[in-house]
This record gives sequence, structure tokens and C-alpha cells, in this order.
Amino acid sequence: MTSESHGELEVPPIAISDEKAVELLRVWLSGGNQHISIRYDAWDDAAAWGLLLVDLARMVARAYAENDGRDADAILTRIREGFDAEWHHRAE
Repeated sequence: MTSESHGELEVPPIAISDEKAVELLRVWLSGGNQHISIRYDAWDDAAAWGLLLVDLARMVARAYAENDGRDADAILTRIREGFDAEWHHRAE
């Protein structure tokens, strides 16, 4: 479900009804590159971002499984391979 403007995703209904809800991250693909807006100070402990990234990877794997029948575990493994490749690439 996207809006007409720039392919923006809909805000989850729970976030609309929660006065304390805060958008943490917005990622755009434009010109073949990622462009990111981030609210880095949402948590005092940066480890919370690790939890968010794992939750996101699991959601993406489930979405592939639900939408085109791919194996969620295989997708999660592939996501991890990409994560590890990028981690090592940036560390050099």
C-alpha cells in the first residue's frame, strides 16, 4: 500500500493513533543509491538498533515467503550473507 506521492508507504494504523509514536527511520532508493533519514537518539543503548535490524530482517524474510512462496529461512540466510559482505566491505 503506497501513497500516490513518491511511492511512500502508509503509516501503520497503531502509529497514527499513538500520540507518543515516533518515526525512527526512512530509507529511499533513488538514483541507484540508498538515502536515509534517521532519528538516532530514540534509545539510550545503541544495541536496540541491533534488535531493530534483526526484527526487520525477519519481517522481510516473512514478506518474501508470504508473497512469492520463497523459503523464509533461506531468505533470512541470504539477508545475513548480504549483511556480512557489507560489514566486511566497509570495515576495510
